Amino acid sequence: MIDAKYNNQAPTSAAPGKKTPLALMIALSFSAAAVASDETQTTPADATMTVHGRALSLYRAQETAFATRTPTAIDDTPQSIQVLPRQLIEDQAARQITDLYRSMSGVSQYNYSYVTFRGFRQDHVLYDGVRGDPFEGLSIPQLFNIERVEVLKGPAAAVMGSGEPGGTINYTTKKPTYATKRHVAVTGGNQDFASAQVELSGSANAEQSQRYRLGIYQDHENPYRQNTDTRNRIIDLGYEWDAGDDTTIGLQYINVTQHIGGGRIRGIPTDDDGNFLAAPSWNANDASDYHDLEAQFYQVHMNHNVNDWLSGDVTFRYFENEDTQKYHESRSLKDTNSDGRNDTVTREYRDQLRTNKAGSVTANLVAQLDQHTILFGADYYRLDNEFTYHRAKRKDGVSDRSLTNPDYTPDDVSSYKSSLAKHTDSREERYGAYLQDQWQITDAWNVLSGVRLDGYRDEVVDVKKQTKEQYSGSGFSYRVGSTYKINTQFHPYAVIATGFVPQAAASQASDNGGPFDPEESLMYETGVRTYLFDNRVNMNVALYHITKENVLQTDPNDSDKQVAYGKVRSQGIEVDVLADLTANWVANLSYAYNDTLVKQGDEQFSNRTVGKRFANAPHNQLGLWTRYHFPAIDSSIGFGADYVSEQLTQDAQKVKSFTVYDMSWQTLWHDWKFQLNVKNLFDKSYAVSGFTEATGSFVGERRRVYLQADYSF
Repeated sequence: MIDAKYNNQAPTSAAPGKKTPLALMIALSFSAAAVASDETQTTPADATMTVHGRALSLYRAQETAFATRTPTAIDDTPQSIQVLPRQLIEDQAARQITDLYRSMSGVSQYNYSYVTFRGFRQDHVLYDGVRGDPFEGLSIPQLFNIERVEVLKGPAAAVMGSGEPGGTINYTTKKPTYATKRHVAVTGGNQDFASAQVELSGSANAEQSQRYRLGIYQDHENPYRQNTDTRNRIIDLGYEWDAGDDTTIGLQYINVTQHIGGGRIRGIPTDDDGNFLAAPSWNANDASDYHDLEAQFYQVHMNHNVNDWLSGDVTFRYFENEDTQKYHESRSLKDTNSDGRNDTVTREYRDQLRTNKAGSVTANLVAQLDQHTILFGADYYRLDNEFTYHRAKRKDGVSDRSLTNPDYTPDDVSSYKSSLAKHTDSREERYGAYLQDQWQITDAWNVLSGVRLDGYRDEVVDVKKQTKEQYSGSGFSYRVGSTYKINTQFHPYAVIATGFVPQAAASQASDNGGPFDPEESLMYETGVRTYLFDNRVNMNVALYHITKENVLQTDPNDSDKQVAYGKVRSQGIEVDVLADLTANWVANLSYAYNDTLVKQGDEQFSNRTVGKRFANAPHNQLGLWTRYHFPAIDSSIGFGADYVSEQLTQDAQKVKSFTVYDMSWQTLWHDWKFQLNVKNLFDKSYAVSGFTEATGSFVGERRRVYLQADYSF
């Protein structure tokens, strides 16, 4: 179990400009040495101790259990990992995970809940280290009840099972506390934003053997895009019981309600150079369109210490959600006045309902044997999904929408001649067992090795076609890595890791060319963690090379089918810097360079041709967050920047590079905290990523202003 007292690390936020980002990072590192104050103090017994500066106490984690499933010092973890603590989430006024992507080196937004992770598109996340995402589907995870976000780079299959090779994001939820913590907060902002929240936590009895947590959050806004409105509500209940000196049992219930009016919202079409063909507020959806999510989440977790060298834990999780989407999709572009510029989109109407019910159990046994920490574990996950999809096209009464002079008078949806496009009932099962050894060879040298055997079973019932197909298979994964402490300043590491991902059940169907072997990946990574200038500057540098095979491609002999012969290579460098510039001034900076190319593909498959870059995989990203504290008035000011270089859409159109800036002000007064955040300070119009030519590029948020008052009692 992760120590609840450790201080977490914040990667960084955003980026200055396009030119020489690495040089800027190096300059920042050396400036830290020039201005940092002395951190070494002498105790009365003349013993020397190191006093961490504000950056290390505010934003840095000393250890995490996410990468190895055992509490492990990050210095002893032979793989790149970042921890974004609650302090960073609050400082940046991050409400949902998309607000934090700039603080994760190598991670950028793809669309909705999908990210580009070291060049690969993915949507695989964990909660409290196990499977079971209540936002399953396209809904974006919210951060109200999240204590920290952990980001493990590269394949994690050796302990976590099937997953994409770019990495894994883990959400650690807030838990009941021994100390009493109570606060209420209200927030207001532009675009009619308003929110309120209350959180109560503490001991339920004098012995503190029972603890509780109650959290409630509600917000509403009317974003600048036409026909849009958003509402979120989260109810989070927790209870923990120390059932003896060696056993702790935790219960948790979460209820999520999310409404996105005018969605599922897409992008805005662009020309080949990335210029928008419509105003930033343009929307293909009508006011009656919406995307709704209702989710229930239940979890039971138990820790037990058998003796002083053997311990175990088990987690049971169940969730169910209903995802309803009724929206207009842009299908093609038209040039109605023959001036050589597309000015209208044809639309179709989609009425989709996804119901998910999923359960998982994860069990671990940890033995501490001399210099070896042995982990044995097993897990099982099952997801039942029903998908119903009705569709109406232009011929069925769906109107076009102009890009240059849009008429937002809604269609009469009831007059559409909709038809059933798809109705499937599927079951997905994932199960596996894993063994891991962490060997402390010397005080300076650690070796980690692990293997895992996975199995999967999929069943797809096509209710419309009245067919049933089943698929099964297995996969073997391993990870071998080592860390070594040359001295107090330099801690290099290296790792080799593999991963696999079973193909989606729908892609496995025989009429699609299946069944197919799982995608397989292999990663080589080496890096060094440095603690420079009396530990005032902490830098992590990682270099990686990843290959991914069995990527599905269009069959060149039959465009209605697919074949599994694609191969993609990703390689790059990531640099994360955490610095104490002065006793009251901290800086956090991340830089990532990535080069992802298709090494084997099909010329008929749009952008995935040999030698082409992958969609939404920028070469350069740079993130900055810095904060200065004024002790005399107990206030702080923050500044952030986010730079993402040029990208390509799935149809190989350009997505222009962008840089946006943020600022914050925070003041503590008695039991109050007042905070002002301004995001996209200069109100820049930009796209964060691209999709297809018809659906366009996804528009970034315009200037947002938030003012919060938080009272603790």
